Amino acid sequence: MTAYVIRRILIGLMILVLLSMAVFLLFDLLPADPAALTCGKNCTPEIIEINRVRLGLDLPLWQQYIEFVKGLFAGRTYGSGTAAFTCAAPCLGYSFRKGEEVTPLILEALPVTIYLAVGAFVVWITAGVLLGIFAALRRGRWQEKVTLGGALVGYSFPSFFIGLLLLFFVVIRWRLLPYPSYVPPTEDPVRFLQTMILPWITLALVFAAFYIRLTRNQMLETLSEDYIRTARSKGLPERTVIGKHGLRAGLTPIVTAAGLDLAGLLGGAIIVESVFSLPGLGRLAITSVLDSDLSIIVATVLVAGSFIVIANIVVDLLYAVIDPRVRLT
Repeated sequence: MTAYVIRRILIGLMILVLLSMAVFLLFDLLPADPAALTCGKNCTPEIIEINRVRLGLDLPLWQQYIEFVKGLFAGRTYGSGTAAFTCAAPCLGYSFRKGEEVTPLILEALPVTIYLAVGAFVVWITAGVLLGIFAALRRGRWQEKVTLGGALVGYSFPSFFIGLLLLFFVVIRWRLLPYPSYVPPTEDPVRFLQTMILPWITLALVFAAFYIRLTRNQMLETLSEDYIRTARSKGLPERTVIGKHGLRAGLTPIVTAAGLDLAGLLGGAIIVESVFSLPGLGRLAITSVLDSDLSIIVATVLVAGSFIVIANIVVDLLYAVIDPRVRLT
């Protein structure tokens, strides 16, 4: 087990290194000049060249990458002399557009995205798995058809459309909730819940539809196995048969999909954050693209990729816990 964990962590680190190299190479191939994007329309060639030196863009690409990696662990210094300034570790770069280090910007937006992703995950995984089990146990009946029909409708609508519908009816027309205005939960828990409940429902409606169908299919497959009939013949309660034997055996693909979906949301739910004006990673990425702020774009891509890699490692380790038939080798 220990050797497997170490091996998976090392592979994950290698993937992150390759990802960071690919991102650096990709943005180096772009026709835009990052130094020219650091100032406005009145930018002169002299100012552009000064900014190029301050950001280290005058160095070869391989040396820029080494400086970036060094900044993650030990910090780095931009410029020289009296104009020099230090970016403390972990340094993800410096945004001349905003006049700030990138790391604080990421750390400011990350909690919003985490609250959004985790809250929506709890709602959709609970609703999706329970309704999927319900549909499997009511196979061929009207309850199954209604459940799957509702799931198909929810899966068909894009998230921005669902979000706008909820905003129009719940907030504007029925006035059941105030207009979303994000505040941290530590500052005003009630306002926080009023702001986040509609984004949670929006994402949950989209994702739960998929998990209803996935859970139903897995349950139908496992409930037809011989060991399920054996468990029932022994007189075990139906709740034990369904929960301990049926659901657990079918959880592997559900956990795989859930882990990757959650990791993707942690990288930024761009559309939902934009619809509900949430200052998360997705919205930060959108504004950085519109402002051509390459430093923030590189940082958000690397953060999002890190979540995906970490999620893959966690999912692999959960396999052995969920299904004893899986052996870690």
